[in-house]
Amino acid sequence: MATELTAGNVGQQDWSGGKSPFSVSYGKLMMWYFLVSDAFTFSALLITYGTIRFSSPTWADPNKVFNSFPLLEGYNIPLGFVSVMTFILILSSVFVVRAVQEGHMMNRKGVVKWMLLGILGGLAFLGCQAWEWSHLIHQGQTLSGNPFGPPAFGQLFFLITGFHGFHVFSGVVLNVIACSLAATGSLERRGHYELIEKVGLYWHFVDLVWVFVFLAFYLL
Repeated sequence: MATELTAGNVGQQDWSGGKSPFSVSYGKLMMWYFLVSDAFTFSALLITYGTIRFSSPTWADPNKVFNSFPLLEGYNIPLGFVSVMTFILILSSVFVVRAVQEGHMMNRKGVVKWMLLGILGGLAFLGCQAWEWSHLIHQGQTLSGNPFGPPAFGQLFFLITGFHGFHVFSGVVLNVIACSLAATGSLERRGHYELIEKVGLYWHFVDLVWVFVFLAFYLL
C-alpha cells in the first residue's frame, strides 16, 4: 500500500527514529562535510610544500625573509609581523565564539557586536597580508624569482597563503551576511541563531589552517 511521505516522516525513516546523524542539524552536518573536503585540499598543498622543502638542498631562511615590520624599516624583527597577524586572526575567532554564545542566549545585540569585531579582525588580517605580499614583491620575491633562495619557495608561498587568504576573504563575506541578518532581526524571527554557528565553524577552520601554514612557512 502506498503511503504519502511528508518532510517529517521522511526524516524519521532516514534516521530511524527522527534523530539526525551526530545529533546536529542538516546545515551544520553539510558544513562539516565541506570543511573536511577542504581540509584535504590544504593537506595536499602543505604536503607538497613539505616534500619540496625537504628534498631541496637549500631553502629560504624565514628569519631573514620575514624580518620586516611596518613603520620600523631597518629593524630586524624576525617573525614579528606574522606573529601579530596570527594573534589578530586568533582573536577574531574568539570574537566569533562569543557571538555564538550570545546567539544561544538569543541576544541579538550581543551577536551583532561580537560578529562586527570578528569581521574587523578578518579585515585587519587581510590588510596585514596585503602589506606582507607587497613588501616581499618589492624585495624581489615573485613567482619566477626569489632573492632569499629557490624560486619554489616564492611560488608555494604565494599559492598557499593566497589560497588561505581567499578563504579568509570568503569568511569575512559570510560573516557580514550573517551579521546583517542578525542585525535586521531575521535570525531572531527564525527562533535560533544557527547560521552564526555555521559561519563560525568555517571561520574557526580558517583559523586552524593558518596554524599549519604558519608552521610550514614561518617556522620550518
